[in-house]
Amino acid sequence: MALTAQSKLKDLMKTVSAGTYEMDGTEAYNAVRWALEAGYRHIDSAEWYYNEAECGRAIKDFCAATGTPREEIFFTTKLKDNHGFAAAKASVRKSLKMCRLDYIDLYLLHSPIGGPRMREESWKAAMEAKAEGLVRSIGVSNYGVRHLQEMVDAGVELPVINQIDLHPFMTRPDVVVFCKKHDIALEAWAPLVRGLRFRHPAIVALAKKYKKDPSHILLRYSLQKVHTSAF
Repeated sequence: MALTAQSKLKDLMKTVSAGTYEMDGTEAYNAVRWALEAGYRHIDSAEWYYNEAECGRAIKDFCAATGTPREEIFFTTKLKDNHGFAAAKASVRKSLKMCRLDYIDLYLLHSPIGGPRMREESWKAAMEAKAEGLVRSIGVSNYGVRHLQEMVDAGVELPVINQIDLHPFMTRPDVVVFCKKHDIALEAWAPLVRGLRFRHPAIVALAKKYKKDPSHILLRYSLQKVHTSAF
């Protein structure tokens, strides 16, 4: 049986990624090195995080030190703004230059902000970057059903993934159903709810019942959603 775009991407992404939001400089470099040494194989960055250079350098240094092939590390970065085709193409090349990884595994439009025309032009630039081999896969982030339906109606290549805020307190059933229907994988960018629900009664009760930390309960929720194809 042929694998779907979702299953192929999930295998490549190794299920759990190390995010680098609000990290820069030495902190970002060290966090990525430590994550890779701990076994992570997916690193998530963005033009907006201003740490693509540190993430790329950490990946290259880790690969050189351990003999790990570049192909075994999955690197994601994202377009900061939707300001038209030329601006988006320039951003792809800038991100590639900053990370110095020869190619980007997954390139996302960070948000739908900018309106239909700007979204359309940014997506066209992403598709062209993929065709040129600058990026391997393309997707979106923080897209709702309306933004995704816009792409379906336009008849364009659909994103392989939609990275959204997704956890027990933000289940987004409409987006989940839509993405499943159109074979768009989902990635939760805040599976730990930013640490804001560790003391929620339901989470605390489950943690006590299973003798786990609250973070374990929240991560298990996401992992079971992945393994049951609910995301």
